[in-house]
Amino acid sequence: MSNPHLQSIIKLFESLRYRHDLYGVFSDWCECAAISLSNAIDLNTREKREQRYMDIVKRYERHELEVFPQILGEVVMALETAPQDILGSTFHALELHNKARGQFFTPYELCRLMAQLQVSGKEPEAIIKERGFLTAHEPAVGAGATVIALAEALMDAGVNYQQHLHVVAVDVDPRAVHMSYVQFSLMHIPAHVIVGDTLRMTFSEDWYTPAHIMGGWSRKLRSAQLKAPTVVDAPPLETPDIEAEPPAKIGLPLFDFGL
Repeated sequence: MSNPHLQSIIKLFESLRYRHDLYGVFSDWCECAAISLSNAIDLNTREKREQRYMDIVKRYERHELEVFPQILGEVVMALETAPQDILGSTFHALELHNKARGQFFTPYELCRLMAQLQVSGKEPEAIIKERGFLTAHEPAVGAGATVIALAEALMDAGVNYQQHLHVVAVDVDPRAVHMSYVQFSLMHIPAHVIVGDTLRMTFSEDWYTPAHIMGGWSRKLRSAQLKAPTVVDAPPLETPDIEAEPPAKIGLPLFDFGL
């Protein structure tokens, strides 16, 4: 492992292994970190999440809890060094995927390639000029690697993602939601992260990043929706006598930029 911050994070988590199951420690840390970031800005959920936070920390001794902010500090420094999925890398480095029902997170380099291809073909600046911002939707966010890679690709293209990108991300696994929420919050990505099942369209919990709340993104999105063209009923088209040739297969876009 060449990433010094990743090495430090792993050592800190390993130091808590002697009394606790490491999978549980990782999950607890992710949730506590997410709650701490959320409670600093989201007043609507503060009381409920504060109670959940206290329920978690009761499981640990005082000296063990002192490790939690140290881990967060290393995560902050890792993300300041370069955009990356540091928590997804930690999850795999600790070999926790063996206990997580075969859950694997997409390697960051692959996400980065996909994001670069997507951004280069969409002319994001033209969309921003027309609509004011870009939107991205991730139906299975995992630790957030695809969104982080998109933010990096936009930054490389000269777009300030902190001002001109909004993300809606969903995952059925609350731990994955906590992981992605922490990373999006620290990178100041405006995002609405949801615990839910995209296939069944059932959703149970909402997490709004500080950048979403401070940037007034709920208002911006409502305003954009009101300005969108109204869909009107039209008479059915007649079936042509000759069937057209099917279009060439071009694949599916990774991100919805609001086109």
